[in-house]
Amino acid sequence: MSNDDAFLVETLGRNIGDTPTGQIGIAVSGGSDSTALLHLMHRWATKAGVQIKAVTVDHGLRAAAAEEAMKVADMCRDLGVEHSILRWAEWDRKGNLQDQARRARYGLIRNWAQVRGIDTVVLGHTLDDQAETFLMRLARGSGVDGLSGMAMRRHDDGVVWLRPVLTLRRQQLRDFLLRHGISWIDDPSNEDETYDRVKARRILQALDPLGIDADRLAGTARDLQHARHALEIQTAEAARRIISIENFDVVTDSGKFSALPAEIRSRLLSHALCWLSSAQYRPRRNALRDVEQAIEAGRTSTLHGCLITVNKTEIRITRELQAVKDTVCPTDAVWDNRWCFEGPHEKGLELRALGESGLAQCPDWRDTGMPRVSLISGPAVWEKDRLIAAPLAGMGNGWRTKALFGLDHFISSIISH
Repeated sequence: MSNDDAFLVETLGRNIGDTPTGQIGIAVSGGSDSTALLHLMHRWATKAGVQIKAVTVDHGLRAAAAEEAMKVADMCRDLGVEHSILRWAEWDRKGNLQDQARRARYGLIRNWAQVRGIDTVVLGHTLDDQAETFLMRLARGSGVDGLSGMAMRRHDDGVVWLRPVLTLRRQQLRDFLLRHGISWIDDPSNEDETYDRVKARRILQALDPLGIDADRLAGTARDLQHARHALEIQTAEAARRIISIENFDVVTDSGKFSALPAEIRSRLLSHALCWLSSAQYRPRRNALRDVEQAIEAGRTSTLHGCLITVNKTEIRITRELQAVKDTVCPTDAVWDNRWCFEGPHEKGLELRALGESGLAQCPDWRDTGMPRVSLISGPAVWEKDRLIAAPLAGMGNGWRTKALFGLDHFISSIISH
């Protein structure tokens, strides 16, 4: 093994670290980055005694995609690596194609990994990708979190997404492939300047004479990751001091909230909205700023499927009825990603929002001490149009509710993992 090859394999192994299950998944598109990652992973795994399994997602957006996926399958077979092809055929030809394809890709791979008991999946993002991401997010006006770029390691819904070549340049990986006569697939979309990432790549080349290169931007993103972590710790400490959870409502003292530094207030509010709504992405900064101004003025506002109410002593963030009015599931399932029910489950019963009509059938709802707006957006047991039970509103009828998460989860989920 040449010194250059040894350096790449050692870097890869150092960035991977420990693998508790002894097997790792690897996403391979067939491009130069993921192809190099596959071969480097194969070399590293052979020595480390780790089993690797590869997966390719065919988005079905190009005629050649299926053939390219089969080429990856052939490559994996030659290496003795188990390989799967996943197909996505759900694009409705609306919205942002790249964003929808990315979300679908992660979802498909996550399910693939979980079925196989794989808890770590490696991705082929490089230092160049990090720099391009920085520029794209800078153009969108992102703050510290966005400009901190892609994390080397990210935990999400039981899967660890790992980018072990994030500290390496794309050319280093291509040089490895060229040294060993390994071919890769060039996706024509990588030259299509209608895509923001391709534009960012071109801009990065133009900025190089100024000393603004991929290494510099990736270094800035890395510094901002440290800043982001420090801000998250401060936000978690603030939450521990001033936040309480009441039947899944996020409640805080108005005065204590206002006394927080502006950045921590914004982060705490944003996190509360995401936590309640199970939203993957934070609300846009302008929309969040509007809600902050409404809080200062003592006005009720809505954002991210949540209702924010304010009085002289309290800020309460609850689920907005409009966001959950059509959420329906069996009584033995999880409602709105938050609530479970215990009781006499029967066919024909379902969980739906209590709503105004349901609350009118709960004469003791005021005894619960919960605000009206919180109760109407909470879950209840229904049989068609007949209300069976609403434990949160004081109408148990043999049923009990159980919140999946509480204050500890609210605080711990502030920190990026």
